[in-house]
Amino acid sequence: MYSDARLDKKPDLLSLIFRSDYRWLTDRLRRRIAYGCEAEDVASEAFLRLAQLPNLSSVQEPRAMLTTLAKRVLYENWRKRDLEKAYLAALSNKPEMYHPSPEQQELLMEALFIIDQALEGLCIKARQAFLYSQLDGMTYAEIANELGVSVSMIRKYIAKALTNCYLATQDVDE
Repeated sequence: MYSDARLDKKPDLLSLIFRSDYRWLTDRLRRRIAYGCEAEDVASEAFLRLAQLPNLSSVQEPRAMLTTLAKRVLYENWRKRDLEKAYLAALSNKPEMYHPSPEQQELLMEALFIIDQALEGLCIKARQAFLYSQLDGMTYAEIANELGVSVSMIRKYIAKALTNCYLATQDVDE
């Protein structure tokens, strides 16, 4: 779409796309999101992700790419909110003396989201096996019986889930 030789440099191309498409994207998002400031945040995050692409000049349709990136950001935001609601609902069932501080709650929410992302790519049975093991304290044999698979398959599921969680935490540390 942008073939001008001056735009071979990523900052120039990104600047051009930003100037021509930021307002378009925020307007599009405002029609879908109740709060205008959230639309601007999502658009900004979409542009940040666009800037992180290794070969921006190969993007043929910047608006289509921005739309896809913005949808991903919205989806992640909704998942974070759902996780936070579930966490707060679970927390409300505990006596207040066991509630973590706001700082600890924020760290816990961040950890939950990282785990959620790490498990997202797994099949449903692998996610269930991991959660049964870690949250419910079920044995591999109990999980295998519950899911209707072999114990060796449960080992594989949990090993994959733990590997994904480990790799996700390494990405955060770097």
